[in-house]
Amino acid sequence: MKAPELGIEIGLHPHGKRNSMADLGVRVGHSTIIEGEDVRTGVTVLLPPVKNPYRERLFASTFVMNGFSKPIGFIQVEELGYIETPIALTNTLSVYTVANAMVKHMIKLNPELRSVSPVVMECNDSYLNNIRKLAVKEEHYSEAVKRAKLDFEEGSVGAGTGMSAFEFKGGIGSSSRVVEIGGEEYTVASLVLANFGRREDLTVAGVPVGLELRDYPGRGTSGRGSISIVVATDAPLTARQLGRLAKRAVVGLARTGGYAYHGSGDVVLAFSTAQTVPLDKEAHLLSFLPDNALSRLFRAAAEATEEAIINALLQAKTLEGNGHVRYALPVEKFLGIMERYGRAGKA
Repeated sequence: MKAPELGIEIGLHPHGKRNSMADLGVRVGHSTIIEGEDVRTGVTVLLPPVKNPYRERLFASTFVMNGFSKPIGFIQVEELGYIETPIALTNTLSVYTVANAMVKHMIKLNPELRSVSPVVMECNDSYLNNIRKLAVKEEHYSEAVKRAKLDFEEGSVGAGTGMSAFEFKGGIGSSSRVVEIGGEEYTVASLVLANFGRREDLTVAGVPVGLELRDYPGRGTSGRGSISIVVATDAPLTARQLGRLAKRAVVGLARTGGYAYHGSGDVVLAFSTAQTVPLDKEAHLLSFLPDNALSRLFRAAAEATEEAIINALLQAKTLEGNGHVRYALPVEKFLGIMERYGRAGKA
């Protein structure tokens, strides 16, 4: 269950109908790899709502809060201001395999292709996963693409399989917000791969949940880790404006207790589905919101990211692997804490 279903409201803006990336038509697919006692990893793919992202490019930008991370494709996004492939998430040592698979997939779609910039983001799942085995193969990317849908799973699936957050089980989480600007409604959604945080730092809707649960079993590691965040909106924004939007996602990260410790890679990719940049056109007519209208979108990005992180925790399941165990957030204890602080109502 997600936070709102448990009566926990984060932020002021209302959710989208699905409260996820699906509210923007973005399909998400997972390939989950669990093998033997020590392989717990996978791939997650986000498919923007266009037929061919190489030919129908979407405006995009990035923000790097802490660069202890190995994303592929960020340099060209910053230079040109758009994405031209799907977006993939996986473990640190598998970004190269997934990028190769994505390139081959794009070549099949586009026989004329001579250059393409795959976008792959990562976190290190080596606490639960024997990352040195390089268990992710190119076929796992293809499997994730085939499984992509609007009603996608969250928690311990796909790239989130082996991830930890606040010394609990982490993984994939998503949330969305709807705002009104100039009489029009726009949606902002966030999807996170959460793999960061010390137990004591965990904060939910202002409640020091981590401090209350600091003696709950399953502790381990110093809280180093990473988070990869993808923010999407249907608001017409330029690449420069999307860079500003991406920065606000880390406000939501901070509100959960993310401090970007040394060793943590904290990176954001933001894109807009409002308009495409067709490959073959020499001139483009574009629309975009004025900068002084963006504050609600900024807040929506922070709120959606904050809740997406909590949703990852709430939907993850206890998992053993690689000689360790990560317990799921104990929901009943968690709700008791929230109720005691007056932050949990009836769903």
